[in-house]
Amino acid sequence: MSDRITSLHGAGGEVMDQLLADLILPRLPARPSGRIDLRACDDGATLDLPRDGEIVFTTDGHAVKPIFFPGGDIGRLAASGTVNDLAVMGARPIVLSLAAILVEGFPLCDLERVIDSFAAVLREVGATVACGDTKVMPAGDLDGILLTTSGIGVARRAVSDAALHVGDRILVTGTIGDHGMALLAARNEFHLSTELRSDVAPIWSLLEPLVRSGDWVHAMKDPTRGGLAAALNEMARKSRACIEIDEAAIPLRDEVRGLSDLLGISPLEVANEGKAVLAVAPSFADEALRLLRGHPLGADAADLGRVTSEYPGHVVLRTEIGGRRFLEMPVGDPVPRIC
Repeated sequence: MSDRITSLHGAGGEVMDQLLADLILPRLPARPSGRIDLRACDDGATLDLPRDGEIVFTTDGHAVKPIFFPGGDIGRLAASGTVNDLAVMGARPIVLSLAAILVEGFPLCDLERVIDSFAAVLREVGATVACGDTKVMPAGDLDGILLTTSGIGVARRAVSDAALHVGDRILVTGTIGDHGMALLAARNEFHLSTELRSDVAPIWSLLEPLVRSGDWVHAMKDPTRGGLAAALNEMARKSRACIEIDEAAIPLRDEVRGLSDLLGISPLEVANEGKAVLAVAPSFADEALRLLRGHPLGADAADLGRVTSEYPGHVVLRTEIGGRRFLEMPVGDPVPRIC
């Protein structure tokens, strides 16, 4: 076998079968999730799903530059992103699919690293892979590798991002802007040197105790593309409620704050890949913060503010100098190709 991807690796023949058998399948957690599973390499898979609760289904695509970055890579990103989409809906991740679109010439050693990272996340949350696909594009038609995923989880009762109650406290599980700024610093065109690392991580173990504590978590969302600003605005608009937050309460690393000032990019509009925004009943806010801060991924969790009825569909930011202004929905992505 060549040490790089060739067109034969996506042609559906013996070379592709060898790639699957030797490099991909042994790396993926694929314990039987149904009568026909990943090992069968069939056109699909069967699933034995729990009888109780709701099934939550999600899908995502991942195009990140660079594919290896401080704190992770596209494999960890793809797995965590899918797991987290399920987690913020209160769903325990059960099974994922994985499709890889590769460019001719892509190093097999890099593919091994990506698949190993993807698999490590799934083992961490106890999920498996049911099915997948591989495609190869001619050199020049694609920038390295793209991953697409789908995920299935089970929730006792799925949590929406559109169920804010007036009086709810708005919590965030940690520092904001780490992922986007770490990738921005890692791109050679900026010639920046920083110790900043992406926050990419699966957050089901962080959120599970809150989900299982009762119905006090009214809404959740992961602030990926568009960052905290987009997440809060989506929640406010969908709920026809107002979210008022305190700028001074937003947890930011010094490196993120400094890089944001240098480049003129708001850290509130930059993607995060290991954080969640929660709206919780006010009587549960202190307990929720205690649970979050007791987990390694939630050590910097903070109470940002509350839900009001003042400006339905809007987010109000109380500034550090004592003023108030609307925190608008971002118009575009200030840092493209980050998730």
